[in-house]
Amino acid sequence: MIATELRNVSFSPPDITDSEIEEVIKAMKSGWITTGPRTKEFEKRIAEYVGTKKAVCLNSATAAMELTLRILGVGPGDEVITSAYTYTASASVIDHVGAKIVLVDTAPDSFEMDYSQLADAITERTKVIIPVDIAGKMCNYDVIYEIVENKKDLFKANNEIQSLFNRVIVLADAAHAFGADRKGEKCGQVADFTSFSFHAVKNLTTAEGGAVVWRSDLDLDDEWVYKQFMLYSLHGQSKDALAKTQKGAWEYDIVYPAYKCNMTDIMASIGLIQIERYESLLRRRREIIEMYDNALLPLGIQSLQHYGGDFASTGHLYLARIPGVSEKERNELIINMAKVGIACNVHYMPLPMFTAYKNLEFDIKDYPNAFDVYKNEITLPLHTLLSDDDVEYVIKNLKVILSEV
Repeated sequence: MIATELRNVSFSPPDITDSEIEEVIKAMKSGWITTGPRTKEFEKRIAEYVGTKKAVCLNSATAAMELTLRILGVGPGDEVITSAYTYTASASVIDHVGAKIVLVDTAPDSFEMDYSQLADAITERTKVIIPVDIAGKMCNYDVIYEIVENKKDLFKANNEIQSLFNRVIVLADAAHAFGADRKGEKCGQVADFTSFSFHAVKNLTTAEGGAVVWRSDLDLDDEWVYKQFMLYSLHGQSKDALAKTQKGAWEYDIVYPAYKCNMTDIMASIGLIQIERYESLLRRRREIIEMYDNALLPLGIQSLQHYGGDFASTGHLYLARIPGVSEKERNELIINMAKVGIACNVHYMPLPMFTAYKNLEFDIKDYPNAFDVYKNEITLPLHTLLSDDDVEYVIKNLKVILSEV
């Protein structure tokens, strides 16, 4: 029997206020709606928030990862390692640049990759590792860098920038993790390169969009790296549209045939307000997670731990595992939650279960831990438009539906 009267609880709508709307209107009235002053200001705010010297805004985290691989010179003959338990973007960008995708299983009963298997997966062809900060919780980068150092003798640089690292490079898929911290460092300060997503369902949104940052303590020419992202994201054009508007400055060069994945000022205008509000958004997410934890963990439901003595996630997703239920029963649970107006989801179906990755000869049987995590996982609604009553409604109905499984 379903608890309480029906209401509609959506999964992850964007939290947009009049302030964002007003800023978009200002951008549209300014006469400058593509990449321009607001995008440059948003880049500056991101770098300040994260604690890096530079940030690059693009149209997605996917573009951020792919362009990073291209700037690093990763391509055919190379291997890039990522988790089997992630969204396709973490792996598809590897295929885009012509490198070989190497998937690593999760650790038992974990959403994080198995680091012992990660160590075994590194070969002399490995150029990059893409760890996934799933649900907004940073990976164990201490262990990742220890593995990278231990395997340093296998690394073979193909170009100057790879030679500067002289080891496997760490590119974080932090699509969920803008604002997370671990051991006193913000996400974006730890991995060599870090990509963020500002997609509509993310904690901080620009509708579509993403950004990439890199560590400030690397022996990199920050201006050169920034310029490479600008070139790669705008057709290899030596001047962006803003620079071309300067008097007599129409002339430009095409340095190489590149791509088109820049962020617009309309998108950035949303982000400029969102980043001002962001700390309050993170606090509200933590309150909701604590309500879920207090109600569900005593029932034996398992959830990703978002907060601890030396780390805090962004609280992007509430990943719950229901002990003892099968994949089929989990799917029925989601259907029954939908019947009472509660939208739930699954994060994620492991990549080897999809047609595209089966066609690349991946087999889920080789990733048993990832499947075990997936088969009884359900992602509950978690967003800043939820009221306390909404959260209680989710909890009450989940309890009732579980009692009938």
